[in-house]
Formats: sequence, structure tokens, C-alpha cells
Amino acid sequence: QVQLVESGGGSVQPGGSLRLSCTASGIIFRLYAMAWYRQAPGKQRELVARITWYGTTNYADSVKGRFTISRDNGENTVYLQMNNLNAEDTAVYYCNAGLPPTFDNYWGQGTQVTVSS
Repeated sequence: QVQLVESGGGSVQPGGSLRLSCTASGIIFRLYAMAWYRQAPGKQRELVARITWYGTTNYADSVKGRFTISRDNGENTVYLQMNNLNAEDTAVYYCNAGLPPTFDNYWGQGTQVTVSS
């Protein structure tokens, strides 16, 4: 049984930081590309950042320079460090484990991030 368990969400003021974590079980973690998506109210789910099995990263333009994705294959965990948060970052953040071509294999339950003064 595959599980992706997210943690680290919460409420923060504009300009603040949060670090999300996602720990996977039931998969050979090192073989999967890991990603963070988010979905704001009334909007479609969007890719925030992805890190491949060999460490290549890509980011949404809106988070470049503020967010950093990383992975620890020994701990089966992927992280998303989010700095200089703003209200537009408010969303439910989902962890994803995927294989090409769709990368749409497994999803976490989501964790809420709220940026508000």
C-alpha cells in the first residue's frame, strides 16, 4: 500500500517561511520523481516544483527564487522550503510521486498553507 504523508503546513504572515515534508512508503522512492502541487480555492491544481530521481529540479515561474525542493532518498522524504511567502501562495499543497510520462501515479492527502496578515 502506497502512502504519501505530508506535514509542515500552517498559517504564516506575508514574508514568512514554511517547510513542507512528505514521507513516502510502499514505493521504491529513489526511482520516482517527486513533486509538490497546489490548489487554491476556485483554481486548478498546479505544479509548484518537481525533483527527478537524479536530482534535476524545475519550478513554477511564480515560485522561482523563493521555493526550494529537495529530497532525501535515505529517508524517503521530499521537502519544499518556502520563503518570502505571499497571499497568492495560499493553497492546499499536495505531494506527488510519479513516473513518466504522466507523473500522475500517487498523491498525498494535502496540507493547507495560509498566508495572511
